[in-house]
Amino acid sequence: MARIFEYFVVCGVGPEIRTLDGNRGYHGTGIMYLPSLLDQYPSSNHSLYPPPPPQLPTCVLPAGVQFYASGFDPSDPSSFPRSYPIVLTEGDGSKIYVSCIAFRDPVCEDIAEAYRIPANSFADKCICLISRAPSFSILRDALEEIFLLCFSTSGSSKPLWDVIAYLISNVPLPTPGKDRVLFAIENSLLAVEVPPKGGLPHADISFQPLLQCLDVDNFIKLFTAVLLERRILLRSDKYSLLTLVSEAICHLIYPFRWQHVYIPLLFFSGVDYIDAPTPYMMGLHSGVDIFGLVMDGVVVVDLEHNLITTSEEIPKIPEPEYSSLRSEIMKLLYPNVVGIDQMKSGSFSGECPGGGGRPWGEDHDLHLRFIFLKFFASILGGYRNFIENTATHIFNNQAFLKKRSRSTNQPPDPMISQFLDSQGFLDYLERGLGSEENGNNLLDKLQDAIGRGQNPFSILPSMLTEPEIITISDPGLGMSGSGAKYCYDRFPANIRTEEQEEKRKQILAAASGALEYSGKHTLSSPSMRASKESKPESLSPRERAAERERMVLDIKVKLQGLWLRLLKLGATDDPLSSFEYGTILALIESDAEGIGGSGFVECIREHIHSGWTCQLTEEQFIAVKELLKTAISRATARNDMATTRDALEVSAEMHKKDVNNVPDYVQRHLRSLSIWDELRFWEGYFDYLLDRYSSKSTNYATLVTTQLIIIATHMAGLGLPDTDAWYMIETIAGKNNIGYKHIIKIRGFLSHIRQICIGYWAIYSGKSLSVSSFGLPSPRPQDAADSTQQSSEASVVGRSWVQSMFSRERASSFSRVRKWTSDSGNLATNDNGSPQKQDLSAAGQKKVQTNIRLLRGHTGAVTALHCVTKREVWDLVGDREDAGFFISGSTDCTVKIWDPSLRGSELRATLKGHTRTVRAISSDRGKVVSGSDDQSVLVWDKQTTQLLEELKGHDAQVSTVRMLSGERVLTAAHDGTVKMWDVRTDTCVATVGRCSSAVLCMEYDDSTGILAAGGRDAVANIWDIRAGRQMHKLLGHSKWIRSIRMVGDTVVTGSDDWTARMWSVSRGTCDAVLACHDGPVLCVEYSVADKGIITGSNDGLLRFWETDDGGIRCVKNVTIHNASILSINAGENWLGIGAADNSMSLFHRPQERLGGLSATGSKMAGWQLYRTPQKSVAMVRCVASDLERKRICTGGRNGMLRLWDATINI
Repeated sequence: MARIFEYFVVCGVGPEIRTLDGNRGYHGTGIMYLPSLLDQYPSSNHSLYPPPPPQLPTCVLPAGVQFYASGFDPSDPSSFPRSYPIVLTEGDGSKIYVSCIAFRDPVCEDIAEAYRIPANSFADKCICLISRAPSFSILRDALEEIFLLCFSTSGSSKPLWDVIAYLISNVPLPTPGKDRVLFAIENSLLAVEVPPKGGLPHADISFQPLLQCLDVDNFIKLFTAVLLERRILLRSDKYSLLTLVSEAICHLIYPFRWQHVYIPLLFFSGVDYIDAPTPYMMGLHSGVDIFGLVMDGVVVVDLEHNLITTSEEIPKIPEPEYSSLRSEIMKLLYPNVVGIDQMKSGSFSGECPGGGGRPWGEDHDLHLRFIFLKFFASILGGYRNFIENTATHIFNNQAFLKKRSRSTNQPPDPMISQFLDSQGFLDYLERGLGSEENGNNLLDKLQDAIGRGQNPFSILPSMLTEPEIITISDPGLGMSGSGAKYCYDRFPANIRTEEQEEKRKQILAAASGALEYSGKHTLSSPSMRASKESKPESLSPRERAAERERMVLDIKVKLQGLWLRLLKLGATDDPLSSFEYGTILALIESDAEGIGGSGFVECIREHIHSGWTCQLTEEQFIAVKELLKTAISRATARNDMATTRDALEVSAEMHKKDVNNVPDYVQRHLRSLSIWDELRFWEGYFDYLLDRYSSKSTNYATLVTTQLIIIATHMAGLGLPDTDAWYMIETIAGKNNIGYKHIIKIRGFLSHIRQICIGYWAIYSGKSLSVSSFGLPSPRPQDAADSTQQSSEASVVGRSWVQSMFSRERASSFSRVRKWTSDSGNLATNDNGSPQKQDLSAAGQKKVQTNIRLLRGHTGAVTALHCVTKREVWDLVGDREDAGFFISGSTDCTVKIWDPSLRGSELRATLKGHTRTVRAISSDRGKVVSGSDDQSVLVWDKQTTQLLEELKGHDAQVSTVRMLSGERVLTAAHDGTVKMWDVRTDTCVATVGRCSSAVLCMEYDDSTGILAAGGRDAVANIWDIRAGRQMHKLLGHSKWIRSIRMVGDTVVTGSDDWTARMWSVSRGTCDAVLACHDGPVLCVEYSVADKGIITGSNDGLLRFWETDDGGIRCVKNVTIHNASILSINAGENWLGIGAADNSMSLFHRPQERLGGLSATGSKMAGWQLYRTPQKSVAMVRCVASDLERKRICTGGRNGMLRLWDATINI
């Protein structure tokens, strides 16, 4: 029978003391320290349950550990013990329930002595009971009994850890609805039971705290935000309230489940998690400062002050469901709770209104849950008729929305539309189809019962039978007053094994020695140190060994602190000029014995083993990559294969993520090191793996094959050419005499990895390779350029190669592995075919006078940016041209016009009128038009800045606008419509196009009347507006279309499926698939002069494509950007690029090259990097280019515009 309690755990100050910043040692009482796992039962090697999560100490003591001069003080409430629950979520989505009691406990004497902590000091300690069952009450009651028993003046009849061991090992999990288990802790009798299956999920919490913190309107608003899977941040100064509210709201969305990140109590040092771009539900203590974090779109719920704030509007639940839901909740609350609603209405009194109201109990909880279940039954009425379970989708959203719209006589509601697209609804449908759960679905049963006019509560299982009593008695428990008594002045430690005791002594001895060594060297003068260093022969061998051990410990302690501080680098810090980077680099380079390099790698490995997620910011990634390169180079020079091997393994774990949550691993950036090309290294690594994982029960050939597969994953992660990798693997396999069947398996695995590499990142290498015209490496790859040439800085696999190659995300990637006919790799070629460096051309090395200006004015992130081109306008005032003006929009709801010619006074006008974020801007000769999240389009007079018209008609946020000739405006929105407006009459002339989902991009040819648009439905739609008909629905993309470009008969689209496609407007066919990027293609451009295509992706790569013998191939890759390419603007001779990391680049094509290429030459490869300004650390959302004046402007999340003016003479 399963046990209800899995573990008892004690967390607090361990023998190795570190601050939250990573500094070792004791630094006083005002500092917070990292908690450690001190004791547990069962032991960590117990086979019954998996070990507790490694992050458990940090989670149960979220603020960290603090030292105090005194313990419990009846006059000081801050010293009282605190009891609170927490919930942890594992990788598979299962939950772990923990009950905690935190209190002050005396510091152990040996720790105080080793770290020189003042005598009689106290520190935070936390005892925890862990279970997989959501039985919060019994967890809390049992833990409180253990705590009281420990500090009881009468003592316990047996040792406390014996009581704990019996409790964990013998109390079973009751059979749902059948058993009630009784057990005792000393003289206290406790009982636990679980409700029967078939009803609402077991929720051993009260829903009253949620209703007491929020009024009804805010309560429903929070419920809606959770249902629509927004980013939810709960704030309170009570740990228990955060967990109880989080669990309550998760139960109220039953039968749906929260599918995303769930951290009810976030540890204080994890506050940066709030910037995560994906949906989450987190609880954070209100004392933690979140100033400086980007809270755009986060729903912040202040439970202490009944306040909900967010920058993005939460759609309201439609009528009549909203009124019905609110009315039902008010009926339940009014007789029982003096709520905030009553105080607002002025009817507050000291007594509960209505009188006779019973205290809140379990029946109220059940009634509240049923109210929300009935809400789902109403809002999803008849949903089962629209379940299709076809190859493309499970549920027909559009048909259901149309049916509901007809029944309610209202247009489709955005709240329901968003809910039907949520992961929670999709998971619910997938769980129900073809499973046993479908027959026990309470939502379906409730809909049927309501349809038959039955009592809704009749769907719940009956509780007529009394549960069977199971009594658990401890035979070793003596009666009160008999036998020995065990009393404690502190929470006792469990009995340690000899190995544990020895390890503890070693850590404390090292800490004590480090302090003595530090103190000795601090106090001694330089002359004294010089005299000591000048007489090493006066030391005995034993003293020299001890001195060396202290030196090694000193270096490792310094490295540990520096490493943890390096991980604190902020977005405005320059990683390569930071103190931490410089000091670590000096320790690695100046240490002849390799202690610095090996110590640095060991610090990373220990941090990974402690539960670190291995995710780095952009700044940290740069620093760690360079430090690892240096450490490996030094280790290679010393023939230190152990450090090289360890560095290889940790590099496969550490990664950064871009704005779309795509990871890039450090390992890919180590390819330039020559050690990876040496067979001797891989042979040594293979021998190490064989010794490490050898097992007598394992077949030798299988063991060898397994280790070779591990080696193959690292080779693929580094980007070794297929031929080189296979040669070394085949050599090692041959030396170990494994059979041909195993060799075939290894070869298949390596080929499979290679195909995945190509499917994700195209052909890549840190060293330049000779590449054939079809993107495949030549049989004898040669280094064609300097080994320090920058590699394709593409995004790499999730988590680590070994762990995630066949994860669920990977499984879906196999469909992306395609055969394409073009990619000529990372090199351009001269006319004679010899390879050349493409990015750092001679022209790019010119000393050009550049100028960077920061334009300040917006108070929110810049979200839209438009450059006024010469073809759009003729003049602004008299003969003055405004071509070259930049117009920006922001989350501060304003539109600003900037004149770059007015140096120092660039801000020309501020246009106000929008109420939400501005998303799109366009202009013509005299007007500016802007679209916003407020669903409106505003038209302004460019000269007088007067608001001329407000165009309303869209039902969702406006995504793009275009000013046309004849006083017309073309707009597209997330409601799936494209509308044309007449500005003179302030009317919508026509809805010229309709898509099944949000429109994200569009192009219009004013000369032909052809409109092209794409968006979330992955379809490129072509309309002939003048003929009033849709020409084509271009199908092929599998994910959102992010960018579109139309020139003549050619349409180019870029998609989140990592491909771009070229289409023919007249034929309605796909002429080419451009599939060599490692991430979503965010922008596409068509070069009219070359009849070629340029694509940019969030892998940071810029690819140039041209037609060749009826096909299309990639002739050039540019890798100077390390973040998502946001904008490509091509002119006749100039090309402007902007990326999300605030980097910009300007390309040009020298005049002498135009028309001077041979028949076999590459026109697109003629583009050369002209200039790129020095990058500043910022996060960019939008980019616009003025190629006439060689200017590029970027808009950042900090509200500033960065204008680069490369005014040059060619």
